[in-house]
Amino acid sequence: MNSQEKFNQERIKRIAEYANNEPLKKAASEFNVESNKALYSYNFSWMGRPIIQYPQDMIAMQELLWDIKPDLLIETGIAHGGSLIYYASIMELIGKGKVLGIDIDIREHNKLAIEAHPMYKRIDMIEGSSIDLSIIEQVKSHVNDDMTIMVSLDSNHTHDHVLEELKLYSPFVTLGSYCVVFDTIVEDMPKGMYDRSWDTGNNPKTAVWEFLKQCNDFEIDNSIDNKLLISVAPEGYLKRIH
Repeated sequence: MNSQEKFNQERIKRIAEYANNEPLKKAASEFNVESNKALYSYNFSWMGRPIIQYPQDMIAMQELLWDIKPDLLIETGIAHGGSLIYYASIMELIGKGKVLGIDIDIREHNKLAIEAHPMYKRIDMIEGSSIDLSIIEQVKSHVNDDMTIMVSLDSNHTHDHVLEELKLYSPFVTLGSYCVVFDTIVEDMPKGMYDRSWDTGNNPKTAVWEFLKQCNDFEIDNSIDNKLLISVAPEGYLKRIH
């Protein structure tokens, strides 16, 4: 057994033990609630652009990108472009791949900053609603049958919108790859915490649950949840298995 195999075995054993570590799980749950109240995810940037993500989820995404080495990652929701640039920078290190970002409103100052960034060479952007069928047709123009594709959903977080995104974008995901649904954590927060149209009972996690009732091509990768503990995407790492 080489050192990498030994490391992997020890990691798998350690993560499995987390399932029975109630003090650790309780501490993680409390941190998830309090950190979301405090807008913790707004503290971070990547290569100069605000990323508005938890570092734990970004490390998990890096692991997936390195293992899968996708030719294309489709992301709904651009905001300041930090995650687009993050994914593009990992692809630059891998030596292949592009990121396609979709947003209903790509603000001009964000667009200019993204276009001026060194990682823009691995980024394409489409402005429009992610569930508009004309936008889906534009997405298809970036896809071919030989590609390995991942998807990240991080735009409007209402149940209906995310469920429609899952139906429209899941067919792009290749076997063994992932559709990652962000902000499923909303379901686990105190009701009424968000001054938005999503809340407990109406959010990305409820959309994931409904989608999985309708589609058996994906399953929740619980090993990622068990490993992270602190995440804005619990039950949101969906692996394509069929």
